[in-house]
Amino acid sequence: MQVTETLNEGLKRGYAMVITADELNSKVDEKLKEAQPEISLKGFRKGKVPMPMLKKQFGKNLMGEVMQETIDGAINSHFSDAGVRPAMQPNVQMTNQDWKEGDDVHIEFTYEALPEIPEVDLSKIKLNKMVVKADDAAVQEALANLASTAQSFKSRRKGSKARDGEQVVIDFVGKVDGEAFEGGSAEDYPLVLGSNSFIPGFEDQLVGVKAGDEKDVNVTFPAEYGAANLAGKDAVFTCTVKDVKEPVAAEIDDELATRFGAENLDGLKAQIAERLEAEYAGAARAVQKRELLDALDKLVKFDLPPTLVDTEAKQIAHQLWHEENPDHHGHDHDVIEPTAEHTSLAERRVRLGLLLADLGQKAEVE
Repeated sequence: MQVTETLNEGLKRGYAMVITADELNSKVDEKLKEAQPEISLKGFRKGKVPMPMLKKQFGKNLMGEVMQETIDGAINSHFSDAGVRPAMQPNVQMTNQDWKEGDDVHIEFTYEALPEIPEVDLSKIKLNKMVVKADDAAVQEALANLASTAQSFKSRRKGSKARDGEQVVIDFVGKVDGEAFEGGSAEDYPLVLGSNSFIPGFEDQLVGVKAGDEKDVNVTFPAEYGAANLAGKDAVFTCTVKDVKEPVAAEIDDELATRFGAENLDGLKAQIAERLEAEYAGAARAVQKRELLDALDKLVKFDLPPTLVDTEAKQIAHQLWHEENPDHHGHDHDVIEPTAEHTSLAERRVRLGLLLADLGQKAEVE
């Protein structure tokens, strides 16, 4: 087997390889000899089929298998002998497409090598460790939020008009094309206006109603509504308002604490403080991690495999485009070309990814 270097520019490598016909034939013969004891053909006992006949019968099929194994083995040996790690799968092409049995096989393969990562003096990096305690104001705010979630409702005086955030108790019957539909009716239904628990437009039309009112609510079911028979259809809901109620926040006391699994109010405050400080610690770690990555990015520079950067830039562009266009799914759009900003971010990610992998390997982090 002959291997000749054809390209060595930066991290790009290229090689021409010749696998001789004798080498291929020898490996085919080895496989046939290995299988011979288990083969039987008409007119011959098991294990007694002559090699020439075996080669005629099975040689052509084995040749393709042997050729692929030999090419893969030669490329892997090249990486091992050269101490090189490819950034991605090498591009392998057979250059003598008119190959026939008895010919040598000519192969060209190209790849991008992973770069040598320089040593990093971590002592040059100084990080700030932030420790934040939960103060009384933050705990009180969290308590108030808990109390609001545990709120109840009480009836307002007769004649009061329902406001956003208040609860109306209603009977309703929904109809499409004048016909009632399954699941479209209810009695004594408590609906909080502004909760968006009904289809768009429904709750808005009940703002201002009073107990005793009857009101037709006209809405259109969303095109993507779960019930296919209603999707996109116009509907009329005839509503009878039975009560209008205002929210009443729960008292911040021991009773509230027990509702949230604490023994008393002091215990609930301690739980809240612990949770808040865990959140603060998580945020502090995120800031510290960003500071570390920024410092590493400035501290070390090395060549990057162009294909890795290009692939990462395309993924970034694709992800950001979908975040801005959530109604599109998969690849139901034109090709999204990365911008210079995407490429710059990709270079940072690839550089830091390779650096951290190298540091982890040297530190034997599993």
